[in-house]
Amino acid sequence: MTSPGDPTSIPEVVRDLSGERLAAASTIGRGAPVLAFDVGGTDIKSALFDAEGTALGLRRTPTPTADGDRTEVLIERLGALAAELRAAHPDVVPQAAGLVVPGIVDADAGLGVFASNLGWNHSPLRDLAAARLGLPVAFDHDVRAASWAEHVLGGARAYANSVVLVIGTGIAGALLVGGQPYTAGGYAGEIGHSPIADGPVCACGARGCLEAVASAGAIARRYRDATGITPDGAKDVIARAAAGDAVAADIWDSALDALTLSLAQLTAVVAPEAVVIGGGLSRAGGALFDELRTRLAARLSFHRIPDLVPAELSGNAGILGAALRARERA
Repeated sequence: MTSPGDPTSIPEVVRDLSGERLAAASTIGRGAPVLAFDVGGTDIKSALFDAEGTALGLRRTPTPTADGDRTEVLIERLGALAAELRAAHPDVVPQAAGLVVPGIVDADAGLGVFASNLGWNHSPLRDLAAARLGLPVAFDHDVRAASWAEHVLGGARAYANSVVLVIGTGIAGALLVGGQPYTAGGYAGEIGHSPIADGPVCACGARGCLEAVASAGAIARRYRDATGITPDGAKDVIARAAAGDAVAADIWDSALDALTLSLAQLTAVVAPEAVVIGGGLSRAGGALFDELRTRLAARLSFHRIPDLVPAELSGNAGILGAALRARERA
């Protein structure tokens, strides 16, 4: 292992996830072997997919830190991860790599346009990664890649026109129109930052964003602010609401109303056949899906009401999407 000060150093404390099950998709099917990287603000998922489409060496490692722009240290970390995967599986020779990242992403230009928690601004991530890895690189937004994986392998596969909504700490989305992602230069799909009220102020600086009211993080934060009690996440707030806690019930009710309003707007403007919902809040089950179905039907009239279905690929949708995109690049 390299020294701790080296940006390519991968800490010994990293939890090895090579045995992690890839949710509903155990394989992406036969094709060219590829590397895949799903980069987040906290960690990176990486794997080498063989010709059968099986993920080898799947693991989660910390995203490297740096003051300001993290482009350089990230590219070096990707190089180190690729070298380890190749060394561990010398008989599998990747033909391309897939790289997906958060923030505003211009996939066609290969740019990380903006990511507040990673510090870059119009960073040429695709070309830098290709030079470091010595491979052609498919580059995309993490949730857009996840939505593509859900379209090919998961909950959205029966629908040519769908919205994939990931509700966790924040809210991210992606649009599929005619079976293809609609990107608008990387700006489409920011459903979490669509306004649904005059407040509160969102972390992005705008007012009344859906994410500030209805994300799992916001639900927990709003309960803490109202009661002084720190809940065990949004699931705890939902459980408290079901048990008769009036404050929790009010917060959960307002979150459901906000989500319903956003879905109603999407239904009226985009008319998706389905909204595929993933992320931590999707695990609320009927408390989320049944309520949204009822409220959406009550709010709309002549509109085609979309099917509301749970995502199937869980937290692995991003890396599966990266691998699928890499296959296309290869």
